Amino acid sequence: MVEAVLIDLFSLPANLQNNVQGLLHNTLETIEKCSSIHAPYVYVMCCQRQGSERKGEQEFLLPALRGFQSLKRRLEVVCAQTTAAGLYTIKQRLDEKDLSVIKVILPTLRKDLMKVYIDHLFTAVYQFEFEDLHMVSDCENLQISERHHEGQTLPSQDVALIRSEIEMYLESLPSLKGEITILRSSLIPDDIFLHGFTTRTGGISYIPTLSSCNLFSSSKRRDPQVVVKENLRRLANAAGFNPESFRRVKVDHANGVCIMGKTEPDNYDGIVTNQKGVTLAAPGADCIPVLFADPVRKACGAAHSGWKGTLLGVSMATVNAMVSEYGCNMKDILVVLGPSVGPCCYKLPHESAKEFHRIDPKCVRLFDSASPYIDIRRATRILLERGGILPENIQDDSITDQNQNITFCTACHPDKFYSHFRDGTNFGTQIGFISIKD
Repeated sequence: MVEAVLIDLFSLPANLQNNVQGLLHNTLETIEKCSSIHAPYVYVMCCQRQGSERKGEQEFLLPALRGFQSLKRRLEVVCAQTTAAGLYTIKQRLDEKDLSVIKVILPTLRKDLMKVYIDHLFTAVYQFEFEDLHMVSDCENLQISERHHEGQTLPSQDVALIRSEIEMYLESLPSLKGEITILRSSLIPDDIFLHGFTTRTGGISYIPTLSSCNLFSSSKRRDPQVVVKENLRRLANAAGFNPESFRRVKVDHANGVCIMGKTEPDNYDGIVTNQKGVTLAAPGADCIPVLFADPVRKACGAAHSGWKGTLLGVSMATVNAMVSEYGCNMKDILVVLGPSVGPCCYKLPHESAKEFHRIDPKCVRLFDSASPYIDIRRATRILLERGGILPENIQDDSITDQNQNITFCTACHPDKFYSHFRDGTNFGTQIGFISIKD
């Protein structure tokens, strides 16, 4: 069932402009007639001429909008100076109402163009189907069909122009929930390394569980890659690194490690380098973003350590890669554990808890319960120390600093951090990042 209808009148061909009122009236009439049981939300997108609040296509559309009482409260005209701005505004309306099934009615000449905008601004959470504007004539047109996946037909330069238009529009948006905030460790020497852990402020992501500096996009979430890219650009500007030289681990919840400059594995949760100016990053939204720095050999690394990766020893795998690849001495490597879910909040089924109990009974609270509380940070520290990392070279503020300088519990601080455990499947992601200064 179609949940929303988008009527694209943004840039009508000249031969249709004289008939636009009739076209729009007939289209709305069809929607109203065919939607007596479930009236969809209807968005009419048109062009707002620069320097004018009222002039443009909206003014002569108004007569055609009158009289549709059943659609009245579900009908909205969105005027914008660019297609990117108009479509992004409509996306916000859809997300406010948690709508995902959208019918797009538009001139035939706009179809390929619109598909490119949609591919950039939406994710696989949404389903779209397309109908020619002049062909809307019967109720069957409002039944949802299989999503179109036709081959790209626009020239590559046109696609590049659309991408540029979208990026420029997103860059113009104000930051939400304050400015970019970066947490830094006093353990890592800032004359050699650039590093930090992000919080959730200062980006443009507007969906509550993703707001505002979400740094990960997936097919299951509503934040598209272009929004995450803009959030990363703002972070890079604030932190002082080049977003074009940014490498994030490809999360597999295991212990694979990528060596920069060698063949990249399909998936890996650790990454190391001795190249200057390359920023390595690991995500976290309860899982621990772990940073590694050797100021003697000038090498660094980042790892994503969830409960599975912790048990599989991803942190020591990253350390061992630094030792074998760059000749690092175990006793020189500094390790910082970033914001992650604490033992105050994190539970696992009893069977999984047994594995942590084997590492050290102190890693588990209420062990005899069905879902004991787990301390993945303690387990990480123990495994690192057993592997040869000096205890004083490991920063975990949950035990070393009463002010919780870096290692906050993500689930306990909704104002500062994202949390999968707390927010569910449409959760946002922060990162830990590190690079060797030029």
